[in-house]
Amino acid sequence: MSYKKFFFPVGGGDELRERLYGAILVAKHFNVHLEILYCLPGVESQTSFNIPKFVLDELKGALEDHYKTDNNDFQKLLVEVANELNVPISEKVLENQATVFPEIKSGNRSAIVEQESKFCDLVVAATPPNAVMTATFEASVLQSGKPVIMIPRIMKKFDTKSIVIGWNNSPEASRAITSSLEILKQAKRVHIVSSKEYASDISKLEKIQKYLARHGINSTAELVKTLKSPGETIFKAAKDGNFDMIVAGAFSHKGLREMMFGGATKYLFEHTDIPVFMTH
Repeated sequence: MSYKKFFFPVGGGDELRERLYGAILVAKHFNVHLEILYCLPGVESQTSFNIPKFVLDELKGALEDHYKTDNNDFQKLLVEVANELNVPISEKVLENQATVFPEIKSGNRSAIVEQESKFCDLVVAATPPNAVMTATFEASVLQSGKPVIMIPRIMKKFDTKSIVIGWNNSPEASRAITSSLEILKQAKRVHIVSSKEYASDISKLEKIQKYLARHGINSTAELVKTLKSPGETIFKAAKDGNFDMIVAGAFSHKGLREMMFGGATKYLFEHTDIPVFMTH
């Protein structure tokens, strides 16, 4: 597989250990180097108040101490999780061995993610907390220019043996299929799902099957009934078929508030326990 380096932006908050575990699982599966970007707010951004200098200096000192402790706690947690998964922490890429290495930066998180996410093959991003879109998550998907694997905030296993493709006839969905070819080639089962809103008959999906077949990928296809939410439709197909991963496109004109069959993002944020491979 051609992947060499993945990028995973992470902040503090709930399920930090679980998010690290999930991202390192992905790196281990693909045998790649995973750069973990841990972002702390910049001291200056936290102390931009019109207050006396001596008070400001004390406040800055207290924040610097807090960030130092936070940083140390993060590094300790990373070592624990990496050791548990038997993945070395190394800045140097090791031959045929997954590795992980932290990059600690302070400042505006979404701006840092937008810049740093450009230097990798693929971005790993955990679903936003409480299913609420964050600027950091949107920067990961819309500004990186890279494919993204969105993982649940808690994920104990990761596999790509069976994959379901959500098709809505959009450029983004088309790009998602092409971007995921290397992963699809490794799958033992690939299934394409759409609805009559986006594919008038099964022959439209057969064209995708022929395209995949030229890359040595056998697939099946079906038109399904759209449920209340487009996200529920693809998620139900994934769960009913016991699939390991969903492949879909992310719309650009309305950001990630429309994805795959339409406004599916919120439903997936709230319910998915399956990784989603997406492109913008």
